[in-house]
Amino acid sequence: MSMTARASANTVPADASRRDILVAIARGALAGAAVAIGTDVAAQPSAAPLPRVTEAVTPFRVVTSSAAISDARRRLQATRWPERQTADDWRQGAPLATIQALVAYWRSAYDWRRLERRLNAYPQFRTEIDGLGIHFLHARSAHEHARPIIVTHGWPGSVVEFLNVIGPLTDPTKHGGQPEDAFHVVLPSLPGFGFSDKPTESGWGLPRIARAWSVLMRRLGYTDYLAQGGDWGAGVTTWMAKQHVEGLAAIHLNLPILFPPPVQGEPNQAEKATIAQLVAFNDQKSGYAKIQATRPQTIGYALADSPAGQAAWIYEKLAEWTDSNYEPEREISRDEMLDNISLYWLTNTAASSARLYYESFATDFSTQRVDLPVAVSIFPGEVFQPPRLWGERVYSRLFYWNEAAHGGHFAAFEQPAVFVEELRAAFRALPRGR
Repeated sequence: MSMTARASANTVPADASRRDILVAIARGALAGAAVAIGTDVAAQPSAAPLPRVTEAVTPFRVVTSSAAISDARRRLQATRWPERQTADDWRQGAPLATIQALVAYWRSAYDWRRLERRLNAYPQFRTEIDGLGIHFLHARSAHEHARPIIVTHGWPGSVVEFLNVIGPLTDPTKHGGQPEDAFHVVLPSLPGFGFSDKPTESGWGLPRIARAWSVLMRRLGYTDYLAQGGDWGAGVTTWMAKQHVEGLAAIHLNLPILFPPPVQGEPNQAEKATIAQLVAFNDQKSGYAKIQATRPQTIGYALADSPAGQAAWIYEKLAEWTDSNYEPEREISRDEMLDNISLYWLTNTAASSARLYYESFATDFSTQRVDLPVAVSIFPGEVFQPPRLWGERVYSRLFYWNEAAHGGHFAAFEQPAVFVEELRAAFRALPRGR
């Protein structure tokens, strides 16, 4: 997108109305509201090259060289640290002592092979869609009438976020549910993330990914299915619904894309509170998004060269966006957080994942009116909590809206049981055949 177009998206005319100003403020807040792994010449050992694929759905296994793991530890040992922050909290970013402790654990105690074994225990595949190799997990339920669902992660997330919910979703009778709660689960890695190929040209924004996911579901034989997402996954899922992709019956979002806000007249108190959340996020916590939306290549050099930098870049979001008061280890184990961080590092996807911000952040990641059935779960630790009124104004067939008791932006990662129950409750409310 040109610099002119990006600038105009947040410009408020001098004669703007009060509503125009509110909308523009919230649109600017979008820069902080997101919720928001190939063929490169590498100077360091790396994971085994991704195999070339065709349209055939080809089995895939994670294979990481010992040299790549040793190189990460060497780099962690050699980290050159900045001085301590001059504030006694998180206002300047992740505190020095916190990241030093995380890096020390990553270097000396973390075991990547554990995650490698865990991923390889699930059926994994790659297939070529629109010129890119797309990686995905595909876990089918043994229940005859299970509903297919495609679940999409965001940034700085990955398929790792959802490993603890695959069992409950596919085998509900072993996890407190009923046979009718069963799903066939498809978990793709976004282009430029994980073990999907990295785009080599511009154009891989949310609408294109949404079309690719439609191709994937048809290729797997699903003609009637559901879609779910938060963060960028909510963006992809929303665009799937907006495009009425073939076979999609309904969607569930745990971050409804409702910015700029659909304000009508004078906002009520709940609307004002949400607008204040968006504005505060934009003013205080949106630097990462502005960098990745405008200079993904430049930040990529730093993060691709320093595992400590990559860890800090992601851990800060895990701390700020979980329902944990900046203690994410209360909700997600340190090993699981490092699973996700290591996936970014070992696949060298800092720059390629950041480019999704450049492709879609100022344009496609915005309020879209949807007339397919929509379900929404709001988690208390999310970056903002929109009122139901906004959902009703944008989603003409909103059939479920609930505020969960616990959890934040990484809902499935933090509170897998709550996340699973939200999906079950939402889609129980959707009649079979719509």
